[in-house]
Amino acid sequence: MHPQAASLWRHPRWTLAVLLATLGMLGPFSIDTYLPAFEGIARSTGATPVQLQQTLSGYLLGFAVMNLFHGALSDSLGRRPVVLGGLVVFTLASVGCALSQRIETLILFRALQGMCAGAGMVVSRAVIRDLFPPSEAQRVMSQVTIFFGVAPAIAPVLGGYLYVHADWHAIFWFLAGIGCLMTVVNARLLPESLPPASVQPFALRPLMTGYAGLVRNPRFLLLVLASGIPFNGMFLYVLAAPTFLGHHLAFAPTQYFWFFLCSIGGIMGGAAWSGRLAGRIAPERQVRRGFRIMVAATVANVALVSLAPQAARWSLPLIGCFSLGWSLMVPVVTLMVLDQAPDRRGMASSLQSAIAAAANALVAGALVPLVMHSLVGLALASAASLTVGLLSWRLVRRQGQSGSS
Repeated sequence: MHPQAASLWRHPRWTLAVLLATLGMLGPFSIDTYLPAFEGIARSTGATPVQLQQTLSGYLLGFAVMNLFHGALSDSLGRRPVVLGGLVVFTLASVGCALSQRIETLILFRALQGMCAGAGMVVSRAVIRDLFPPSEAQRVMSQVTIFFGVAPAIAPVLGGYLYVHADWHAIFWFLAGIGCLMTVVNARLLPESLPPASVQPFALRPLMTGYAGLVRNPRFLLLVLASGIPFNGMFLYVLAAPTFLGHHLAFAPTQYFWFFLCSIGGIMGGAAWSGRLAGRIAPERQVRRGFRIMVAATVANVALVSLAPQAARWSLPLIGCFSLGWSLMVPVVTLMVLDQAPDRRGMASSLQSAIAAAANALVAGALVPLVMHSLVGLALASAASLTVGLLSWRLVRRQGQSGSS
């Protein structure tokens, strides 16, 4: 923790959670807002379905690669410069997307958006752990998740409105405006939370050595998989939203908000519950509870689409329950990840985000195109993501039991 943590933020704790949540929501917001405009982008640029999917996978790939460096840079340069630099580049990349007339140009600027959108998400986690002890950090992390959920819930509604009443270019002008506003707000309010004694010189070889050390730490990798991979059980539905909602459920673009209302409502509910449980029950027990909820929702969803596909709209509340279980356990597991490298939390957060984003990019580029045309395929892919996370957590617990015996 920063030795002067109490004096760095004198406002109510929830206001810091709002500020950090807006940084974390920039990445998902950049995805959710433009999904309703897929048809218009294809018609305007002559893009194929594969090229449209590349606007997602390119974004996620850029997100994954640069996440390896955001945290390490923040450990060296400070938290504020990395956040502000990322916001400036994101704004410029959004302008590039808005001006794009060809799909190749749009893919390029989407990749640039992804490269800088993760800076706030990575650094905000380190800021929380810089300023708060573990139990308080879990509460703040939960508050961040609650506020984080508001923006993605309204993103597809705004995107659908802008697309219907203007065109798809207006969506990216809107994102550029958000980037500009966030740059100004964070320049005025975001504290520098990196303790002077924790400043680390940025050098590529030691950085790669540090990453190699974390990768060789089986507990770190298993915790990252336990927290990040189950997210894809919900996220693949987000990536497949134009097909899942538009084709399978016959929703109009302006109706996409029902899906996001369920999924983000689940995230907010689970995060609120997680904050209330902080310090009241053992962290491992809270994680188990989250996994049990996800397993129940997944089994129900597979049964629904297999036995009663005509009632597939009931998948939406089940996806919401899955999201609730994930957000109930993920603040606890994320703090466990950061505490695997207490002297380089920025680096640990970077590697965690990079691995998760690489998995997201793989899901977007390879898995979703294979399963998005089948409700059963989507449900089984979601179940597979949960299974990886659940097995990872069981191995973490087995390691803990072996270490204590």
